Amino acid sequence: MEKKGRTGFTTGSCAAAAAKAATEMLLTGADLSAVEVQTPAGIVYHTEVEEIGREKEAVRCAVRKNAGDDPDVTNGTLIFACVTFLPSEDGEVRIEAGEGIGIVTRPGLDQPVGQPAINSVPRRMITDAVKEVMEAFDSSRSVRVEIFVPDGKELAGRTFNPRLGIEGGISIIGTTGVIEPMSTKALLATIRAELSQRKAEGAELAVVSPGNYGMSFLKEHYGYNLDKAVKCSNYIGETIDLAVSLGYRKLLLIGHVGKLIKLSGGIFNTHSKEADCRMELLAAAAVKSGGDSALLKQILSCTNTEEASAHVKEAGIMEQTFAEVMRRISFYTGRRAQGKVDVQCIVFSLTQGVLGTTEHAEEDLREECHD
Repeated sequence: MEKKGRTGFTTGSCAAAAAKAATEMLLTGADLSAVEVQTPAGIVYHTEVEEIGREKEAVRCAVRKNAGDDPDVTNGTLIFACVTFLPSEDGEVRIEAGEGIGIVTRPGLDQPVGQPAINSVPRRMITDAVKEVMEAFDSSRSVRVEIFVPDGKELAGRTFNPRLGIEGGISIIGTTGVIEPMSTKALLATIRAELSQRKAEGAELAVVSPGNYGMSFLKEHYGYNLDKAVKCSNYIGETIDLAVSLGYRKLLLIGHVGKLIKLSGGIFNTHSKEADCRMELLAAAAVKSGGDSALLKQILSCTNTEEASAHVKEAGIMEQTFAEVMRRISFYTGRRAQGKVDVQCIVFSLTQGVLGTTEHAEEDLREECHD
């Protein structure tokens, strides 16, 4: 069970709160010190109002992002809303983006290419919050709500936005309005976004690696363009599930033996707190490939798979052992994908290079590199 920490609130919640406060101050002429909005998760977000400014028929204010215990780079950032009256009396809430809000430049995201990265749920939250105030004060005026983040462009360079094709600033996001610290849900949402974007650009093969070792190996050994690869952390099983749901034909997984050896035992969350069995699985494959009891003892006494793989090599059964490992990986990944995605795999060592590949892995990767 994941350890829970302090809940935070999304940039979407902040934007909605700032918009609500600015709307009320515009209608009443009075300043507010605090505001609250209802999040889609059912939790009320209560926050202070900062940086109030007034112009003719316009009020701006800010809400400071509170990410709780989540290590979010936007934590503490001021999210601004400026609300201005429009001439019409039909109750329109027109949402626009200003400084520090990114623009979508690649397909596959929540908003179309060319639109500001203010996602659909935050847009709805902003609209609902503003209309709540309008109804409370019996007003039918239309308003323009501009969301802006003065630090957004600088902060965006430390987020996934450049990789996702969101340029010039941060995103106003959130599906529940709240942030669960270090949540699996947030990580999987990022993986889904990247896979979805690649699919929208026409990709039929998802190239995936758990982390930086795999990414570096992809680039240095195969010359692969890392802008096309997706990092899945320890969530290999969920990533296969996402590839299935998004309609990919193929998935190529590349990673260090210390992570991917676990797949040969049907372990799809490769975090050490979930399961280990690295040495046991390698030892089983070695014994099945002709290794003797002395080799078995050597492997089981190792603390890492680099050392254990070296013992297998010294025994002269490296090829047979990793053929067995890859056979087992193919079995379990195929079962997870239910035959709907062709999953191929490359396993490597930092000291010995490629240790094993499934039948079509390198062929698929070469084809992708030449596209």
